[in-house]
This record gives sequence, C-alpha cells and structure tokens, in this order.
Amino acid sequence: MSETSVVLIGVFDGVHKGHQLLLNRAKEIADGRSIIALTFDPHPTTVFAPDRAPTMLTTLADRVELLKIHNADQVAVMKFNEKFAAMSPEDFVATVLVSQLHASTVIVGKNFTYGHKAAGNVDSLIESGIAHNFTVDVQELKADTEVISSSRIRKLVIEGKVEEARELLSRPHRLDGVVVHGEKRGREIGYPTANLGKIDGQTIPADGVYAGWLTVGINFWPAAISIGTNPTFEGERGRQVEAYALDQQGLDLYDKNASIEFGWYLRPTLKFDGLDELLVQMKKDCDKARELTEK
Repeated sequence: MSETSVVLIGVFDGVHKGHQLLLNRAKEIADGRSIIALTFDPHPTTVFAPDRAPTMLTTLADRVELLKIHNADQVAVMKFNEKFAAMSPEDFVATVLVSQLHASTVIVGKNFTYGHKAAGNVDSLIESGIAHNFTVDVQELKADTEVISSSRIRKLVIEGKVEEARELLSRPHRLDGVVVHGEKRGREIGYPTANLGKIDGQTIPADGVYAGWLTVGINFWPAAISIGTNPTFEGERGRQVEAYALDQQGLDLYDKNASIEFGWYLRPTLKFDGLDELLVQMKKDCDKARELTEK
C-alpha cells in the first residue's frame, strides 16, 4: 500500500491565520504522514462569475511558498477550469483525494463545498470518507472570536487598513511586480522611487502614503510608499504604486523583480499647492516611516 497523506483543501489565498490553524492541525495529527495542501488556481470565482472575481492577496508562487513555510510537505495546484468545475463530488473524491493524493485524513473548513455546482459539503465528504477509508477533520477558521477569511482581509487592504490586515495575515500584505519606468519626477526632486508594474490581479491598498519595505533581490530596505495619481502635478495618470527606499542613493532597479510590503498607513493622498509644500510633507513621511520600520 502506498504511503497515505493528510490533505488540506482550500484556495488558501493569503495563507492567513485561519489557514495556518488548519496547517497546524495537520502537523498535530500527521504522525509521520505527508501533509499535502490542495489548492486551486485561478480562484474558482473567475470561472463561475468572472465579473465578481476577487483580486488576490498572494500570487500563486507566494501562496505555494507560504503553505510550505506553514507545515505543508507538498502543495498540489489544481487548475480550476470548466472541466474541473463539472466534476461530480464523488469523482472529485475518488479521482483526486483517493487515487492521486492517497488521503487518509482530509482537513477542511466547516463551510467547505466541492464538486459540480458545489453539491458536495462536509456531510457528504464524511460519508465518502467512510466508503473510501479516510477520516474528515472539520475546523473553524477562527482566531479570536471572528472568523478569519480572505475576503475580510481583502476588504481591509482595499480600505487601507494595512495594520489590521497584517494582524490577520500574521505578516505584512505585499505586492509582487517589476520595477517599471515612471515619470522620473521623484528622481528630480530628490526622492527616486521604484514604480511597481505588473501587479494586475493583486489587491492594491487604498490611495495614500504608507510605511513599509521594498525588497529587490537580496536587498531589503525600509521604505515610504505612495499609492495614487500624484494629484499635485498636472496631467492625468493612472494609479501608481511607488516606493522610496529610505536613505539609499543611486539605485538602479529598472526591470528587476520587486516586492513592496505594507506596514502602516500614514496619511491620505493630498494635493499640495506647490513643490515646496510637497517636499516638506515628504520629509515628514520619510521620518515617520524610518521611525516605524526601525522598531
């Protein structure tokens, strides 16, 4: 008989504290068995209701890495498409959980549904477990008293409440992208910023100024971060996410992969009457960001 495994099932977007409870539970009961996190990509909503598909808290690569950091020995990524969505609950159990993953215990959140039209739920999974010889461990994704969900965290991030999001994620919310050419205005006024591009589909915090960190390769710098349309300057532009690495000179980061992590919200985006006022405020922002990131 092949080795059996403990399988956790979920989208696991954000690998937040609620998900970590499931992963810790798996570790507790694994007893030498392999722990496999089964996740789906893209998010199921993109197939069922594309217009309501949420932005993601983590890229797939980050999600896989975080699942492994939090106890998963392996991560199985299931392509979520029409064909997979049409699978009956029984087929999903027999083909995926039993034949492919050799599950002897399956851990799910209590609202778990699966199979065509989400016809399968915790009760049907328990019944299938009896037939296929695996047990089902149902957990509530709770830390404190409230249920922790990716949608709750997503809402906090979109509202700019990055400290609260950080608490529920157990780490700062981050965006992964590539440093692209902006308007070079920061460079002219003494605050050269890394403009983050290729962040489509990720959850971008509300417009405003934040303190956090910028990572490029092996470099990790405290940063002042701005999100918005730079209203002080003339002209129309899209929303930009840019980070100024505090006290760094002469960095050339163009076309490099970069991550921006959000530690604290400092202030809303303001339209200043002129450059002097803006520079005074930017110095204050940098001082505050320096103070917070040195804690």
